[in-house]
Amino acid sequence: MRSSLAPGVWFFRAFSRDSWFRGSILLLTFLIYTCYHMSRKPISVVKSRLHQNCSEQIQPINDTHSLNDTMWCSWAPFDKDNYKELLAGVDNAFLVAYAIGMFISGVFGERLPLRYYLSAGMLLSGLFTSLFGLGYFWNIHELWYFVVIQVCNGLVQTTGWPSVVTCVGNWFGKGKRGFIMGIWNSHTSVGNILGSLIAGIWVNGQWGLSFVVPGIITAIMGVITFLFLIEHPEDVDCSPPQHHGEPAENQDNPEDPGNSPCSIRDSGLETVAKTSKGPCEEPAAIDFFGALRIPGVVEFSLCLLFAKLVSYTFLYWLPLYISNVAHFSAKEAGDLSTLFDVGGIIGGIMAGLISDYTNGRATTCCVMLILAAPMMFLYNYIGQDGITSSIVMLIICGGLVNGPYALITTAVSADLGTHKSLKGNAKALSTVTAIIDGTGSIGAALGPLLAGLISPTGWNNVFYMLISADVLACLLLCRLVYKEILAWKVSLSRGSGSSVVLTHQRQYFPQVP
Repeated sequence: MRSSLAPGVWFFRAFSRDSWFRGSILLLTFLIYTCYHMSRKPISVVKSRLHQNCSEQIQPINDTHSLNDTMWCSWAPFDKDNYKELLAGVDNAFLVAYAIGMFISGVFGERLPLRYYLSAGMLLSGLFTSLFGLGYFWNIHELWYFVVIQVCNGLVQTTGWPSVVTCVGNWFGKGKRGFIMGIWNSHTSVGNILGSLIAGIWVNGQWGLSFVVPGIITAIMGVITFLFLIEHPEDVDCSPPQHHGEPAENQDNPEDPGNSPCSIRDSGLETVAKTSKGPCEEPAAIDFFGALRIPGVVEFSLCLLFAKLVSYTFLYWLPLYISNVAHFSAKEAGDLSTLFDVGGIIGGIMAGLISDYTNGRATTCCVMLILAAPMMFLYNYIGQDGITSSIVMLIICGGLVNGPYALITTAVSADLGTHKSLKGNAKALSTVTAIIDGTGSIGAALGPLLAGLISPTGWNNVFYMLISADVLACLLLCRLVYKEILAWKVSLSRGSGSSVVLTHQRQYFPQVP
């Protein structure tokens, strides 16, 4: 019986059980979003296969094309001179649908069981990713087919991000959230790397498999999600996390409105809920405009718009850029582009660590954005001079470009979606996450589209566009950076390092006492 064991033993068992469940949820959500990004990446690798110079290929004897046709091995309708615009249109079909769907997805994510929502989203994502590749085996050469598939895929993939961030936010508190989510957010880069490597296996042959295989893996992961995902710690009798750095004694204060029986999922006071005589009402999900009024949401959302513009331009166009400028094959360019995502893993972890240590999310993002601008300029001019310089520059650029993007979409979104001004209402997290990432997705749609329109005038102009977007992202954080600097000054003047967190919270959340 429980009373026969020492309290320390029970504490150890409870701690180990909570840690095991938290670790398994972190791993499962990591794998879930790895699959989402893995299914998005093949199009960037296959682009150079859809339109290529066929002069070095051996033309089949029974081929009906002219001997002077240097595009006979390209895939119609991308075998025309305006192929860059057509490819940009296919990219944009996905990204515009994703941006629009993201604002809607957050609303559904607050009101539907996450396990069902995620499972259905992954199954449909796997289906539409596979259908794109099946266009090769079905010998489809109509542009509308690929555009429609991309639109449908963009809509169903919006189920992923708000759901996994909400689930992780339910299990992990604010302490070291930047570091934990920095490591966890490497799923984006890991997914991109896996997508590139898988696509590279078949890109020079039956390129349809570059989509079909990731689609099947994503669908299988959807089934695993349905079987094993646990949305809340309370569902398996685990203790909920503390948010906003609140001391533990505050959770036991019955006079605290955040610890009312009706906020069981936010406080974890199951005993209070059980002894309460009156019925409890679930907190209402926050509306769109209510989420916008949370301090910092607008600034970080607009910053992410430009930061994601840069990141997704690299995501969709980097292999083609490497192939055109450095004259690598489609597979070699795809493999080399994965180094950008390797840098993204490092940058996301470093951004999380630094922001946790300094309590300066906005300042960390701003500094990395400032450094990213000259590094992108250097990569365009010296990054293709040799394989060594290309590797080094890709890793550095990946870290500086994806670091702020990773921090905003994870730790910042979770901070703003669970801060104390919401009075324990955990149903804001998915909406806030969807607003921030949805705004960023507008930039993700604009970046590849602008790259497709500008690249015919020269790749230099594409990089000037990316640098300009990077500078704008930095400027949008100036007000928040200023507040963080004031918070540090106040803390230093008081001579107490422990006041940094409280002062930082008051700068962002003036309603916190």
